[in-house]
Amino acid sequence: MSSLTTFGNDNVRPLSLDNRTMNLFSTFSMWLGANVVVTTVFTGMLLVPDMTYLTAIAVIVLGSAIGTIPLVLTGNIGTRTGLPTMILTRGSFGTKGAVLPSAVNTIVLIGWSWIQAYMAGLSLDHAVNFLTGYSNINLFTILTEIAVVLITIYGHRGIEATERIIASSMLVLSGIVFGYMFYNFNIVNLITMKASEHPGVTVMVGFDIVVATAFSWMSSVADFNRNCQSQKISIIGTYLGYITATLIAMGLGATVSGFSIMNHMTQTYDPTMLIGQANPILGFVAAIVIFFSVLSTNVMALYSATMSYLAIFPKHSFWKPALILGIICTLGAMLQEWLLEHFQNFLLMVGTLFIPVCSILIVDYYILKRKSYDAGEIVSGDKKLYWYSGGTNIWAYIAYIIGAVFAYYFSYIHTLPTGATIWTFILTALVYWGSMTISKVGPTKEI
Repeated sequence: MSSLTTFGNDNVRPLSLDNRTMNLFSTFSMWLGANVVVTTVFTGMLLVPDMTYLTAIAVIVLGSAIGTIPLVLTGNIGTRTGLPTMILTRGSFGTKGAVLPSAVNTIVLIGWSWIQAYMAGLSLDHAVNFLTGYSNINLFTILTEIAVVLITIYGHRGIEATERIIASSMLVLSGIVFGYMFYNFNIVNLITMKASEHPGVTVMVGFDIVVATAFSWMSSVADFNRNCQSQKISIIGTYLGYITATLIAMGLGATVSGFSIMNHMTQTYDPTMLIGQANPILGFVAAIVIFFSVLSTNVMALYSATMSYLAIFPKHSFWKPALILGIICTLGAMLQEWLLEHFQNFLLMVGTLFIPVCSILIVDYYILKRKSYDAGEIVSGDKKLYWYSGGTNIWAYIAYIIGAVFAYYFSYIHTLPTGATIWTFILTALVYWGSMTISKVGPTKEI
């Protein structure tokens, strides 16, 4: 029987090596498809003209090179243990304490899926309108989310097969889009274009934004990298795939933004608008690139939302909550303008809630537990090895609250000139490591 003839039976139990299917190309494709997406393109657009084009590219390269390191480290915990991300938080937050971050992650990923579904519907509507003249954003949003659900309910094997095709297609189509822009617009003028005299995004803030984009995937990365066949594959595939995706997506955003300004067009992050005005056929190609990218990312978001749900209710089957959550995502995508209006607030919530969680997870696994989790015990909890006090590690929650408050205050009330992402990560790590070391709390010790 074909591996794609039955629904997925994915679960949160440790995945054995002989059941892992992701080779280097699969891992590279997974993380390429994850980040070549409209929201990442939009991030690149924010950098130009607040800084010169070459400066923006340098910021993208450096920010992604550094920001991907914690992403890779988190994903490698999944590879080493065979466990998804949210079930891993039991090791640091406690068996019961991990319920809250798992629940919040499920809700956040549903919200993310709402936004992505609407953006994919917009792109598909543009493409169909070009071919036929017909436009119906609601219909195409629903059709997009149906496709997302149909892929996701087959579990990781369905996603892996789909990502290989999508990633390869996006590389080719992105090359066409870049080639057309550089051929038809003056690249020298773009490179020599002066930066804004009063930039809203400084170099340091731009760097922080690029790093934060990588951090946004940390709550999901182990869900997929637990399927990697080796740690080497996990590390290299994730690092190269993510950085390549960031350069393509953010580079595209910076390029389109610069060309839009130089040609006296409305500044936009959407290449379909810029290219479509000059060449409708390639505008159609650009729309397909955007659609595939958002479809890819939305599938991964729905899958991780389902795995976060299973981290709370591990005895439930996979495909049923995936289907129910998919229906919720479809209905939520109908909010449309409300989603775009509150998109920045949503990103605020993601950063505030999950940078501290992932900081605590990395410190706990690599430093305090010395790269050793009992994967079976994390899931079963039979021996109460990760019970701490009453099932919750209070020091993890103290570090988390301090980190989240710091992130919120210094991101949106009293903005730091350097941005707050890296400082939030470091502060949370130091507070957690220090409090656990001084208190000498172990997983089985009372607090």
